[in-house]
Amino acid sequence: MPAVPPHFGYLLVDTSRLYLKSFARQAAGLGVTLNESKALGYVARNEGISQARLAELCDLEPMTLVRILDRMETEGWIERRADASDRRIKRLFLTPSAQSILDELLEIAAELRERAMSGLLPGDRTAFMHTLEHLYETLSADECPKATSEARAGAAARPMPPAKGARGKPLAKRAP
Repeated sequence: MPAVPPHFGYLLVDTSRLYLKSFARQAAGLGVTLNESKALGYVARNEGISQARLAELCDLEPMTLVRILDRMETEGWIERRADASDRRIKRLFLTPSAQSILDELLEIAAELRERAMSGLLPGDRTAFMHTLEHLYETLSADECPKATSEARAGAAARPMPPAKGARGKPLAKRAP
């Protein structure tokens, strides 16, 4: 039976799986789980995010996230505050003590990203990141149409660089 070539979805998902597995292994050395890392990252980028929205972003059930947040609160990394207009909603904020663990996690991520992209020329890295951003913006349309259309407007002002091969030369365009 002939081997089935890897497809787009498989490569995307399996690359993500390998990347996350490596990150989780290194973060565990700091005593931090992958889900705690995700939560810290999202709260850092979205101070005041609701627990419900964070659960969506982390792709976790709200009750699962509550247990993770309980531990993070015990560690002194986050603070929960009642929403000003609806006390049932809990808003999340990083505490000053979270910064050191967040810095260590960001360093792990930077080193892993460097290792994953080793062997790629700077132009290839830039083109790859632009391509990932484009895929993200396109596929995010179903979840958040307004934000995606605004992101596309910003992306339209920034043209994608031409794709280049391993030696830095532009790739020949293929017929459709």
